[in-house]
Amino acid sequence: MSDALAPFNLRVLNPATEETVAVVPAATRDDVDAAVARAAAAQRGWAAAAPADRARLLRRFAAVVDGHIEELAQLEVREAGHTIGNARWEAGNVRDLLDFAAGGVERLAGRQIPVAGGIDVTFLEPLGVIGVIAPWNFPMPIAAWGLAPALAAGNAVILKPAETTPLTALRLAELALEAGIPEHLFQVLPGRGDVTGDALVEHPGVAKIVFTGSTRVGKQIMAKCADRVKRVTLELGGKSPNIVFADADLEAAAAAAPMAFLDNTGQDCCARTRILVQRSAYDRFLELVAPGIAAVAVGDPLDEKTQMGPLISRTQLDRVRSFVTDDLTAIRGTAPEGPGFWYPPTLVTDVDPTAPVAAEEVFGPVAVVLPFEDEEDAVRLANATEYGLSGSLWTRDIGRALRVSRAVAAGNLSVNSHSSVRYWTPFGGYKQSGLGRELGPDALTAFTETKNVFISTEA
Repeated sequence: MSDALAPFNLRVLNPATEETVAVVPAATRDDVDAAVARAAAAQRGWAAAAPADRARLLRRFAAVVDGHIEELAQLEVREAGHTIGNARWEAGNVRDLLDFAAGGVERLAGRQIPVAGGIDVTFLEPLGVIGVIAPWNFPMPIAAWGLAPALAAGNAVILKPAETTPLTALRLAELALEAGIPEHLFQVLPGRGDVTGDALVEHPGVAKIVFTGSTRVGKQIMAKCADRVKRVTLELGGKSPNIVFADADLEAAAAAAPMAFLDNTGQDCCARTRILVQRSAYDRFLELVAPGIAAVAVGDPLDEKTQMGPLISRTQLDRVRSFVTDDLTAIRGTAPEGPGFWYPPTLVTDVDPTAPVAAEEVFGPVAVVLPFEDEEDAVRLANATEYGLSGSLWTRDIGRALRVSRAVAAGNLSVNSHSSVRYWTPFGGYKQSGLGRELGPDALTAFTETKNVFISTEA
């Protein structure tokens, strides 16, 4: 089959310097066809392998990744602009996800169901070839969210990394082969979303798509998968609340608030970008949080002391700037000048809850702070968004913590902290923040099909 679109190259830029790091060939639709055929053949042998052998190879893959943590972290800094500390954590998270998934291979069991006249058993069969479309904000960990459990469940994986961040994905594929993962079982196809990504979504040989990215693109993928009755997991946008009640430890809440929306330069669907503070504590909270915003160290991602790096691209920088208009009041930190996609930490105050900066996902180092009156008002404001991915609430009242947690429409909530993601607990969103759950004890079953078999014992 001839490809209607000729291949082109992806130019990878260092977001901190705007220098070209690498030029990577982009995959065409023909490349996707060939990769799916190879993956399907490899998957049959992998599914037939003894569970202990699959688990052993995944643990070996994890060990090889562990031996290349610093190399992978340095690649992530260069292609994504992440701080070196964050990048090391991300590479380590890939290792941990592979280890965790390996532990589930031999426990991926069906059931025996009591029935009359025979024996009834269920099997959890692998789906086949899985397409994972990973984002640029966390290139390594989110790729592994799909990769690790899909392989553990007996599937093959084709990973399409984001156009701006393909380097760590390509290196992980090389490390998989080094670890002994069978050839073609895990393939990486860099390319454009409207070429490589669409080809994966539309391919009849791909059984499931795992996508992390914008809600707009997620809806498009969901529609294309629906047309083919193809399974899909979507992790999409967020506008997560950080609810601070007057009875909370205000000093602790204010100290934690800046990095709750500035980590990864705010390029995080779980970023707590709507800080909701009870009115009686509002002024005091602003007094406490302002020095923390100003003190955030923004600069060279390779400097161990840096807390926040650049945005991913010029496009993203322009987008973030468009939300913070001149008429808005804000508490600001500082950012380097010159080359790079830099934007200062920014907390917008005195803003209407319906203003774009307060209602839409900025995906940058910008948050708003809004007052609320009471518990009911806090829940109303928290839920006044199309998103429902994550959130936090700060209070000393355990009853209130439970009531509000149950009332807030979000998939992942944290009390007196800002933790959203653990590889051993489920992760996913309500409303337009996504569909399905990733991670946790049931991650492997999301990549299987339940088959029921009845065996008659009657003569």
